[in-house]
Amino acid sequence: MYSYISHLECSVCEKEFPHDQISSISECCAKVLFARYDLQKLKKEVNKNVYASRESNMWRFSELLPVTDPANVVTLGEGGTPLLRTTDLGKKLNLNNLYIKDEGLNPTGTFKARGIGAAVSKANELGVKGFTMPSAGNAAGAVAAYAARSGHPVKVYMPQDAPSANKKESLLTGAELNLVDGLISDAGRISSQVAKEENLFDLSTLKEPYRAEGKKTMALELAQQLGWKIPDVIVYPTGGGTGIIGMHKGFNELLELGWVTGKQPRFIAVQAEGCQPIVKAFNEGADSSEMWTNAATVADGLRVPGPFADYVILKILRETGGTALSVTDKEMVDAMYEISSDEGVVICPEGAATLVGLRQLLDKGLVSQDETVILLNTGSAYKYLELVSEK
Repeated sequence: MYSYISHLECSVCEKEFPHDQISSISECCAKVLFARYDLQKLKKEVNKNVYASRESNMWRFSELLPVTDPANVVTLGEGGTPLLRTTDLGKKLNLNNLYIKDEGLNPTGTFKARGIGAAVSKANELGVKGFTMPSAGNAAGAVAAYAARSGHPVKVYMPQDAPSANKKESLLTGAELNLVDGLISDAGRISSQVAKEENLFDLSTLKEPYRAEGKKTMALELAQQLGWKIPDVIVYPTGGGTGIIGMHKGFNELLELGWVTGKQPRFIAVQAEGCQPIVKAFNEGADSSEMWTNAATVADGLRVPGPFADYVILKILRETGGTALSVTDKEMVDAMYEISSDEGVVICPEGAATLVGLRQLLDKGLVSQDETVILLNTGSAYKYLELVSEK
C-alpha cells in the first residue's frame, strides 16, 4: 500500500470528511482540515527501518503522505535535505548539539517545495485542472515550478514589492504573474475570488489540507537523521506557520506509531519586529491573533499580517512549552553573515532570524547546553542577494 490516508478531519470539531474529493477548509467550522492516516494498520505492516534504503526525498515517507497512487506524484526531488551539526556556532554559543536543517537545498531554493509538491500531487490525483496562489514570494516560485511539472496552468498573486527573484522564477516557469497593491493578505483575497470565478484550485496556506503534509516530512526526516529521536527545541521562522503545524503533526504521528519515544520538541516561533501577530497574541494570552497593520520586513516570508491558522500555532507553542519572539531586520541580516561565514550555510534572512531568537532564549536561560536544538533554515540567501553588500 502506498498511502495509509483514511480521511480528513476538522481541526476544531474533529468532524470527518472524505479525502478522495477536492477540499479546502472545513465545511463545519470554516477552519483548517488535517489529513488523517490509519496508523494502527501502518504500525502492523511497516517497519521504520525500510526508510533507510529508499530514495532520499520526501516521498520515501509515502505511507504518511496523502497521494494513494504513485503515478500521480509530481516531484522535483524535494526533501532529503541535510541536517548539519554546527561547529563554530555551537562552540560560540556553548551548545553541544546545535544543528541547522538546511531547506535551502530544496528545488526552487526553499522549503516551500515540500508543501507545494504534496498539494499539487494530491490535486493532480483529484483531477484539479489549474491553480491560483497568493504568495509573499517563495511559494509563488515553487507553485510555478510544480504546476509546470504537472502540466497545469497557475495564476500567482504577489505584492508589487515581492523579491525580484521570485517574480522571475514565476515567469520563467510559465506562470501567469499578477502583482497586487498591498500585502499577501490582499493577494489572498484576489486569489480566492479568481479561483471561484474560473473554477481553479486555490493553494493558499492552510486553506487546503495538503501543504502541511509536505512540511510534515521535515519532522519525519529530523527524527530519522537523529537516529529516530525527537529534538528538544526547534526554532522556526514563522509567517503562515505551516512548518510548525506540519512538524508537530509529524512528530505526533511518529509517537503514535511508536517509532520514536519521548515528547514533542519545544517550538519557538520567531517573527520580524515589523510583523509579529503571533508574538503579540502569545504574549497577551490570546487564542487568536489580530491583523498586523503596516507589516514591513526585509524577510518576505515573515511578512504575513494575519496567519489563517493562528489558533493552531498558538496552541502548539503553549502545549509544547515553547514561546514566540521577535527580531529586527538588522539582526537578521547580521545573522545571515554570521551563520554563512561560521558554518558555510548560505542562509536566508528568515532562517537567520532563528539564530537571533536562539540568543534570546539563551539569555533567558530557556535552553541548556546539552539539549538538541534545531535552527530551521527555510531557504537560500541566493533569493536575497540584494541584502548582501558588495563592499
